[in-house]
Amino acid sequence: MTAGRPVPDFAEMVAALPPRFSNAALAWAERTPDAPALFDGAQDWSYRRLAQAVGSAAAQLKRLGVVGGDRVMIVCENGLAAVTLILAASERDAWPVIVNARLSDREIDAIRDHCQPRRVFYTDTVSHEAAAHATRHGAEPLGDPDLPPMAVGPLLDADPEPVHAGNQRQVGALIYTSGTTGKPKGVMLSHRGLLFVASVSGWMRGLGTNDRTYGVLPVSHVFGLASTCLGTLYAGGCLHTVPRFAPAAVWQALEQDRVTVFQGVPAMYAKLVEYATVTGSNPAAPALRYLSSGGSVLDLDLKRTVERVFGLALHNGYGLTECSPTVTQTRLDAPRGDTSIGPALPLVEMRFVDHVTGLDVADGEPGELWVRAPNVMLGYYREPALTAQVITDDGWLKTGDVARLEPDGCVAVVGRIREIVIRSGFNVYPEEVEGVLTSHPAVTLAAVVGHAVAGNEEVVAFVQFVPGRSATEEELKAWAAERLAPYKRPSRIVAMDALPASPTGKLLKSGLRALAAEVMAA
Repeated sequence: MTAGRPVPDFAEMVAALPPRFSNAALAWAERTPDAPALFDGAQDWSYRRLAQAVGSAAAQLKRLGVVGGDRVMIVCENGLAAVTLILAASERDAWPVIVNARLSDREIDAIRDHCQPRRVFYTDTVSHEAAAHATRHGAEPLGDPDLPPMAVGPLLDADPEPVHAGNQRQVGALIYTSGTTGKPKGVMLSHRGLLFVASVSGWMRGLGTNDRTYGVLPVSHVFGLASTCLGTLYAGGCLHTVPRFAPAAVWQALEQDRVTVFQGVPAMYAKLVEYATVTGSNPAAPALRYLSSGGSVLDLDLKRTVERVFGLALHNGYGLTECSPTVTQTRLDAPRGDTSIGPALPLVEMRFVDHVTGLDVADGEPGELWVRAPNVMLGYYREPALTAQVITDDGWLKTGDVARLEPDGCVAVVGRIREIVIRSGFNVYPEEVEGVLTSHPAVTLAAVVGHAVAGNEEVVAFVQFVPGRSATEEELKAWAAERLAPYKRPSRIVAMDALPASPTGKLLKSGLRALAAEVMAA
């Protein structure tokens, strides 16, 4: 039993998953047709209405020349149109290529050129950026009264990929990584992988028909797609589609719309805490039962503050796009007092490997986390060599993250292999230094990078202050000196008005490395 519920046979659960993720969501149109499925702040769609819209959208895809195996690019922000198109593409055996409309022209065009879609859709009425991309690409309004407003681009030359009847090999979504370390890669996620997270991770969160989930995590990001969107619809709950994060809107939804589940990245929680401080009020959230964080490292002080503001445990987890995304998460019936990311999901195998020797490390020692599970990606689209670098012949995905297994079976992520700073022969993990800096009362966010110098690397930190607070570089260095070994202490600590972040709130360190070079040269 878990939280009063019998534990299912997860292998049987996965074996019984339908061929397409849309099948699971639309099945509720037969079971509970009048139950709420989607709410966008103005319209409240039942599962019957959702099924009608998906059917109409699938018919439009056929009329517009989309066949199974085609890529359908969706330039969007969260809303009824985006969810409808994603499910309709699934019904047509097409690959939804879900792209955040807030990406630049260059980024949008690079993804379009790489994936070679048959059609590009734009959710132009919920996103000014999507409308601008639509205009630039010569898109026209679709004009279907049965569908939410959207624009569609011209028919493009494309070669369809093979269609597979089962859910294991058919691509359910092509998600491009944010490109924080280089050129964006198209991650091919299977229907089984996405359904695995929707079903198993959803069960771990206790998702059910009475839940109303606040869906502000972008569906263009696999966290928002698989965990929040598909997880809610798989369980027959109601998804609140929210295109932009705004603390005041969260407060209102918690109070008036009786939201039960909120999932966010740490940067969102930091903004909610700031809002509570500025307004002098904690949220009225009579129905809220579950809070979780993911997407980046959760600071312990932030976790404790969030729990004080909301009066609930803040759960944590770990994942990556290549795992659809969830690998570990804390358990509903076992909230943690620390920032542990919890144990692995059922059916997820893990290894901790010395990335130099390729051998498993000793128990409790840090090593590269390798994962083998139903939710591991099929590969990088049109990048077989790159795929072979990260997936072994026997199915292990090399995550690139350094982690260790704790005695209680939970996982602790230490850092990224590519981000480790080697200073005076010692490994410095940026997350540890960032955690020390964000524990300072004036610091809300921190990012640490390495800067190469002759025969060594220097540690350079960038910080963002809590609104209305500040500290000098000397004060922050003194704070770090009390809490870090000498080789871990930053050589420079630079304050910024706002640290660069992706639309999902993930810190972008690539630009900071160039800035670190300028700072150290000054």
